[in-house]
Amino acid sequence: MKRKFVTMAFLAATLSMAAAQKTISVSVENSSKTDRKAAPVVIQLAQCGIDVKSALVMNNGTEIPSQLDDLDGDGKYDELCFLTDIGKASKQAFNVTLEDNGTPRSYEPQVYAEMLMTNKKIKSNNKQDLYISSLTVDNGTNPYWMLHHHGPAFENDMVAYRIYFDHRQTVDTYGKYRKGLEIKQTQFYPSKEQKAAGFGDDVLWVGETFGLGALRGWNGSAPQMLKDVDHRTLRIVSRGPLRTIVEVVDEGWNTMNPGKEKIDMTTRYTLYAGRRDCFVDIKFDRQVADYQFATGIINVKNSVELSDKDGLRGCWGTDWPVSEKDSAGHKRETVGLGISIPAKNIVKELPADKDNYPYVVGNATDELHYNITFCSDNENFGYHSSKEWFDYLKAWKEELNAPVKVSY
Repeated sequence: MKRKFVTMAFLAATLSMAAAQKTISVSVENSSKTDRKAAPVVIQLAQCGIDVKSALVMNNGTEIPSQLDDLDGDGKYDELCFLTDIGKASKQAFNVTLEDNGTPRSYEPQVYAEMLMTNKKIKSNNKQDLYISSLTVDNGTNPYWMLHHHGPAFENDMVAYRIYFDHRQTVDTYGKYRKGLEIKQTQFYPSKEQKAAGFGDDVLWVGETFGLGALRGWNGSAPQMLKDVDHRTLRIVSRGPLRTIVEVVDEGWNTMNPGKEKIDMTTRYTLYAGRRDCFVDIKFDRQVADYQFATGIINVKNSVELSDKDGLRGCWGTDWPVSEKDSAGHKRETVGLGISIPAKNIVKELPADKDNYPYVVGNATDELHYNITFCSDNENFGYHSSKEWFDYLKAWKEELNAPVKVSY
């Protein structure tokens, strides 16, 4: 009887273990006429009926690197993502095994993100050591000078970005000469020795412009910065290995829309491995049909412009990447910038002014989505003329408008 009881207990445990595992079939289809590189595949785990702790993605018997992300910080994974290269007019099949025990599998990092407080005891700009994941400040508090590189920085092997932690919330750029992760080493401020060894550097002066796609308020005649915010939070949501997600939360934001109440806005910047563009996903605490906003890209000095009058805008130009007082040790940088906004969200495309290539934007729902991208003329793998860059932007928009179809 005792042996029978042990056997039954063993069987029950085995069945319990089996129930803790679920395999789903994922189909990815590229119906476009062009090949796709590093196409993101994202699985919403709430639809899978299992509290996922680990995952395994297979394609034709080969393990594919993947990533689990807890987006809201509740201790449960919300999304599984992986990347795929897929040919034109083709389909791919993946088997995904989800388990409610264990830990996420480890893969070689292809992205990196960091946020640091400035350690005044350390004089070097690239040896700072006070790493943090999140910071919240109250209205009137400006932590810009307390944070190393003034906010979070994130990268893949092609590009790097940073977000200013102040009323501008501007996206700034770091260009590279060669592919590779380097922000952990340079901390956005390469030394003379690192520059001589071929490391990249800041390539854009943004000042109070839009930089690369910062969202601002709109008062009916001009963009308005985020000066009146009850609480401002910047948080690194995900550090890789395949994508970084950086979140900006503005609670109680006075958008300067005449007569409108304050709103809450959460902005997520997602950078995937193998792509130079960044996904900008904005969520408001209510529908914002009666609100208008402004965004765009900086008018780089002496730049030439591309606009398709339907949400795609870009420029190619050359300027100093820092202010005049900080220009020692720097050279003029040539960059290409781009922004792609869904046509339905364009209220008005404004003509270029001395600072920006601006848009007035809005949406009837509680969300807003657009994409930003850039290149540096320094790259040994990128674009080196306005024609090359603008051709890329046109193809980029076509890809964004026809993403791969994911079914599971």
